[in-house]
Amino acid sequence: MASGLGRTGVVGVIRGRKRPQAGRTIGLRADMDALPIEEATDVPYKSTVPGKMHACGHDGHTAMLLAATKYLAETRNFAGTAVVIFQPAEEGGAGARAMLEDGLLDRFPIDEVFGMHNFPGLPVGHFAIRPGPMMAAADRLYIDIEGMGGHAAKPHLAVDPILVGAQMINQMQSVVSRNVDPLDAAVVSICMFQAGHTDNVIPQTARLCGTARSLTPHVQDLLERRLHEIVEATARVYGAKAKLIYKRDYPVTSNHERQTAFAASVAAQIAADDGRGGFFLHAAGPARRLHLRRQRPFRRAASPGLRFQRRGDPARRLLLGAPGGDRIAGVMVILTAAVRRVYRRGRAPWARGRAAE
Repeated sequence: MASGLGRTGVVGVIRGRKRPQAGRTIGLRADMDALPIEEATDVPYKSTVPGKMHACGHDGHTAMLLAATKYLAETRNFAGTAVVIFQPAEEGGAGARAMLEDGLLDRFPIDEVFGMHNFPGLPVGHFAIRPGPMMAAADRLYIDIEGMGGHAAKPHLAVDPILVGAQMINQMQSVVSRNVDPLDAAVVSICMFQAGHTDNVIPQTARLCGTARSLTPHVQDLLERRLHEIVEATARVYGAKAKLIYKRDYPVTSNHERQTAFAASVAAQIAADDGRGGFFLHAAGPARRLHLRRQRPFRRAASPGLRFQRRGDPARRLLLGAPGGDRIAGVMVILTAAVRRVYRRGRAPWARGRAAE
């Protein structure tokens, strides 16, 4: 076991007892950070740290991987090596990048990495997965507007930054509806508007904050260009000044096609044992679906994404909809089943020809 990667990340290594030289090295990843939210519950597992709680299911993710780790360590009924990765700072803190910079993949050479995220919107026993883009790139928007303050009774002597900001918000919504190809996808949301301190004074400044989401580089470039144009032009029309800081944050979470199909086949076997759930593989393209089990509507699932992928290292994303203990048990099964199936064959179906070290 190694700790301190990415400051607080933890990595464990479990070696199988079957033909270790012929096996692969598979990584299983879970995030474990909390959110800056005060927990207002009375459950026994309530957060003991004021102002912080596990509000995005990360405690469940940690429990899933701990259960899988316990099972694999006790049985070791596989060939090769399992590397369990507990990643900190997934919520915008780039903890995966910090682990990479601390030598995660140099110290622990990994052939494949699998991860998943719970999703309460999915029915119990259902998995959602698709090849290609799974979750959008998440960019941050910070807009500072400067007008001219004045009395509310004399607006003609002022330049109202609130009016300017309101017009910007309206114009920004035209980017998705009128600039983005209808066959592409994009989102622009302004989620914070700060201005003024009293009811009879037009403020000097205003601030808007929000996010822009995209699934492809060309749409991301389009969003950044058009938002800059709208902010600058709108401010100029009303005699104000404005500056947009467009910060590109997490990139698109994208699944490799062949490994996605493999994970889907394993998940379908697990879902079939439930008798209540179903499994769907969302094939390439928005209008194509492969229903591996029941004919129920596919539900798009949201996930922060797997962040420590490097070029040539496939990263996988699964989402499980299940409450409480069912979710933990289900994830332990799917993770361990995937590893056991790969190791039982000695080589993964997509093996690159390099034996695990």
